[in-house]
Amino acid sequence: MSRIAVFIDRDGTIIEELEYLKDLERIRLIPHSADAIRSLNEREILAIIVSNQAGVARGYFLEETVRKINERLEELLSKEGAHLDAIYYCPHHPEFGSPEYRKDCNCRKPKPGMLWKSAKKFHLNLKDCYVIGDRADDIRLAQNGGAKGILVLTGYGQKAKEEIKPDHMAKDLYQAVRWILEECGQ
Repeated sequence: MSRIAVFIDRDGTIIEELEYLKDLERIRLIPHSADAIRSLNEREILAIIVSNQAGVARGYFLEETVRKINERLEELLSKEGAHLDAIYYCPHHPEFGSPEYRKDCNCRKPKPGMLWKSAKKFHLNLKDCYVIGDRADDIRLAQNGGAKGILVLTGYGQKAKEEIKPDHMAKDLYQAVRWILEECGQ
């Protein structure tokens, strides 16, 4: 049996959606998101962030800001007894930014580059994995990578549910993880 991973969007799924977040003090966990991640940790299911961070390409903040926000998120989760197994993000945009960041890369969701990289590192079969997010591109990422897509209704989820049909829809990350655990018999 292959290892299971849950790929989770960051903004609007784990933490409150704040367009182009760059202030560490504004990071707020969505209620029960740490509980959800801890549930995955306890069952040895990988919890991996996959996030587009086009604010870097657009010049709104530096990659260092993204790293600091991710470190702060890890601190907040740790205080709740939860941890992430990996964090992947795409700083690129196909139309904006300096040549370093202006590119049509395979890591920008909904393209599956971040899933492929993670699958290689952790020896995953993506058909056994899940993607949870609040945008249509998160569900398209799951479809493009061969994983199951779960749309949460936090963040932009209410709008996205009109755009795409996920494998499952959940109120929030906690309910999405409960569904995954039931589906996996855990």
